[in-house]
Amino acid sequence: MLRVRCLRGGSRGAEAAHYIGSRLRGAFTGWVQRTFQSTQAAAASQNTCAADDKATSPVPKDCLVCSYNEWDPLEEVIVGRAENACVPPFSVEVKANTYEKYWGFYQKFGGQSFPKDHLKKAIAEIEEMCNILKGEGVIVKRPDPIDWSVKYKTPDFESTGMYAAMPRDILLVVGNEIIEAPMAWRARFFEYRAYRRLIKDYFNSGAKWTTAPKPTMADELYDQNYPIHSVEDRHKLAAQGKFVTTEFEPCFDAADFIRAGRDIFVQRSQVTNYMGIEWMRRHLAPDYRVHIISFKDPNPMHIDATFNIIGPGLVLSNPDRPCHQIELFKKAGWTVIQPPVPLIPDDHPLWMSSKWLSMNVLMLDEKRVMVDANETSIQKMFEKLGISTIKVNIRHANSLGGGFHCWTCDIRRRGTLQSYLD
Repeated sequence: MLRVRCLRGGSRGAEAAHYIGSRLRGAFTGWVQRTFQSTQAAAASQNTCAADDKATSPVPKDCLVCSYNEWDPLEEVIVGRAENACVPPFSVEVKANTYEKYWGFYQKFGGQSFPKDHLKKAIAEIEEMCNILKGEGVIVKRPDPIDWSVKYKTPDFESTGMYAAMPRDILLVVGNEIIEAPMAWRARFFEYRAYRRLIKDYFNSGAKWTTAPKPTMADELYDQNYPIHSVEDRHKLAAQGKFVTTEFEPCFDAADFIRAGRDIFVQRSQVTNYMGIEWMRRHLAPDYRVHIISFKDPNPMHIDATFNIIGPGLVLSNPDRPCHQIELFKKAGWTVIQPPVPLIPDDHPLWMSSKWLSMNVLMLDEKRVMVDANETSIQKMFEKLGISTIKVNIRHANSLGGGFHCWTCDIRRRGTLQSYLD
């Protein structure tokens, strides 16, 4: 930005030099031009130095935000809220991200509260989760409660809101920077409002704060005739690289990105398009490398129940959704682990997610993991890896669309920026 302002000032200065030179002519012309060029070069040099000094300055000592990966010791975290959560209206993007057995639920309850009794149990589970995190020495912050049933209107659409349950979906922390994702569901257009108080506090402590370009979410962002009728349709469309979101404008959910130091992995999904990925790639370059990876997934939306990095060179890879680029990680010496089949019963409602939330765990550090109390198989898997399990029941909270990783956004982890792929 300093260079841009200098160039704009230079344009006006050049006009002045031309005017003075034309009036004075002769020897004065060369003198004015030389003087202007010298002054411009000095100013540019000073501004460049100032910009470079600012860019390379260390994070302020009192900055509360610093996180480079998914496993360094967790010190502070945002945990979402289930209060006032509403079923999103049954729009084309919601239909494309939910399974047909739940379409009737969305058609009936869109714009209304999730079932009250179920919501009450989910709220209690998350409160207990917060208490356990605090007991493990983690500072817990919460977004503000908001009435999500209020209808809103933009020049392009009308909708009601959804919730502030999944901070991982909307916030991505990279180093000392908090990036607000633009989102892709119309019901989540104003979700950022629940987090603004917290983000302003973090900004005042020295953190960087970036808001990605907000999409209009006009009809052109979505394939209005996205042809899904069955799981088979979804597999076929995903294999063809066809998604409900178009490339009309950038969009992405933060939960489609997962961090491993200087390398950040992302999938093109129903809510994250290539324009959104490219925006992130340019924004984070050259300090970070953004890699696109893909999976055999009929309904890609959020990467952390498909590919969850749990340690340096250690990743959980969903056996039902194999990664097409898995050799990249094996050649780098990573250990790829296939988690066991989830134990959640078929009759438990998962309106917005799959059973594979069992692998959607939260690492408190390399040797501690928060895992579902009901998923004994994956608990045994972690124990064999030498990782102790902190067991918490969030079965009703799962129904709202997320596991421990989704329900949280780690704000501060004690660690440094490293490369784990080279």
